[in-house]
Amino acid sequence: MAARATAPKPAFTAFPSSPSPKPFLRFALPFRSLPNSPHVPDRRSLRISSTLSDAATAKSTAAEGFVPRFGLDEPRKGADVLVEALERQGVTDVFAYPGGASVEIHQALTRSAAIRNVLPRHEQGGVFAAEGYARSSGRPGVCIATSGPGATNLVSGLADAMLDSVPLVAITGQVPRRMIGTDAFQETPSSRIVKEAFFLATSGRPGPVLIDIPKDIQQQLAIPNWDQPIRLPGYMSRLPKPPDEKHLELIARLVLESKKPVLYVGGGCLNSSEELRRFVDLTGVPVASTLMGLGAYPVGDENSLQMLGMHGTVYANYAVDRCDLLLAFGVRFDDRVTGKLEAFASRAKIVHIDIDSAEIGKNKQPHVSVCADLKLALEGINRALESQGVGGKLGFRGWREELNDQKRRFPLSYKTFEEEISPQHAIQVLDELTSGEAIVSTGVGQHQMWAAQFYKCKRPRQWLTSGGLGAMGFGLPAAIGAAVANPGAVVVDIDGDGSFIMNVQELATIKVEKLPVKILLLNNQHLGMVVQWEDRFYKANRAHTYLGDPSNENAVFPNMLKFADACGIPAARVAKREELRAAIQKMLDTPGPYLLDVIVPHQEHVLPMIPSNGTFEDVITDGDGRTSY
Repeated sequence: MAARATAPKPAFTAFPSSPSPKPFLRFALPFRSLPNSPHVPDRRSLRISSTLSDAATAKSTAAEGFVPRFGLDEPRKGADVLVEALERQGVTDVFAYPGGASVEIHQALTRSAAIRNVLPRHEQGGVFAAEGYARSSGRPGVCIATSGPGATNLVSGLADAMLDSVPLVAITGQVPRRMIGTDAFQETPSSRIVKEAFFLATSGRPGPVLIDIPKDIQQQLAIPNWDQPIRLPGYMSRLPKPPDEKHLELIARLVLESKKPVLYVGGGCLNSSEELRRFVDLTGVPVASTLMGLGAYPVGDENSLQMLGMHGTVYANYAVDRCDLLLAFGVRFDDRVTGKLEAFASRAKIVHIDIDSAEIGKNKQPHVSVCADLKLALEGINRALESQGVGGKLGFRGWREELNDQKRRFPLSYKTFEEEISPQHAIQVLDELTSGEAIVSTGVGQHQMWAAQFYKCKRPRQWLTSGGLGAMGFGLPAAIGAAVANPGAVVVDIDGDGSFIMNVQELATIKVEKLPVKILLLNNQHLGMVVQWEDRFYKANRAHTYLGDPSNENAVFPNMLKFADACGIPAARVAKREELRAAIQKMLDTPGPYLLDVIVPHQEHVLPMIPSNGTFEDVITDGDGRTSY
């Protein structure tokens, strides 16, 4: 007998505000639409990911003890339904910029006593701030924008969150349905839709979700049903089982049999830092980190090789080149790490553990692979090692001596420029004065690499940078998000003049919101990283990389101090090495926000450097813009 289709219980009761009310929500890319009509084909999610979360535990605990503003059967606007759904997810902060298509949402936000809106001065500032919030706290960031250019201004942030696996829920207003040619019946913004968005953003490989809401739905009166369960059968069916104990025992055996193992850890390790540290305590395996993985293991620890890759340490890249076992945990074998793929870890057996099955074997074929939650996988490997009687560091003494010799021969270093300030020295002084405890955001470029090399992060979620996308303008708004998520913390944006000016308008947000963001601006009047490539590979021919005023090259242009002054933020400039420490200390001691404009020479290069598609044998360790190539 054929099964009889039963219509699902509606998530709301609609009250007419027009002749044909049709409550509607568009659930847009990068995730599939969520149709409730049998005539709409089910579409697979664009995210191929996996997690060990159980659907039964997907209900938000934030709703427990929640006191609604509306009576159980009291009609309210769709915008109020949306805001209450956010409240029920535990949202306390959003980064929202209003417009005509989202005005109802903003009106509803003013009626919420639980949610604070931090008003950015540009939608890109808002989405980057939401990312900074998420990256520094581990909780999903929320940003809201209007339709058209408001929505398109979010694109860089959404792409950045996708590439760096940052949990983000973006909400955009949309013109009324009649203006977008749609007459399909879909749900009003309900608890289920918002619950699903947050679940998708935070489960498996985290990432961004976009909810697009037409204005007439924001205005539609409705009574929501908050008891609707999550309905993501296709997505849930692809969530992985717990890792196979036999696979984990095999990995533990490979570790015990190896002579020269090395850990290659990425952003996928940020939620399993404790388990990673336990693994290193048990085995003594040295740790090389990607740009995204900094802080998952303490950078200053004796077992740390710091960062590997294009601008990684010589000893980290040496370790990967000479190892016999590469433990690749929570990584994607990015080209900035591997260089020439065939030569990367060519002597090693490769173990790859990642939560996203799409990353396994995509760039480099592993000998052993596990698609699973890394936290559970590491717990299992640690149990297997302990069952073998491993209780302390294994016998890798010869390997550690070999790597320590590399550390002595090729330490991270830099040249001096007489009285001028080396940018690396400025970051070292900041590291010393903050004891390596600050939350650090960066823009993109040379300053980003120097910060990765010379600021010694101690814990996960302390390091905020645009890794996969490399979005200039990220540092300042990301620091805003971090300051909102971590009140009382020291938050420093280490920025370059090129990146900083791309979102300089967010100084106004910092001032108005009274956020104690410190800005260490390494100002060399150039697009430094491009200049470095010009010096090395283009005979130092400058092709539009000078950011100053060509008619007056002796002046600092633009005057960053005046940007700060226009927003009522204290600022100072320092150009001499002997004055640097006192200037940074004053920045840190001044209550509230502060901008320190540090003038640095544009001739400095980020070293070491492995040229694109190069190998460890091609590493460059000397030279700067004062040398001809």
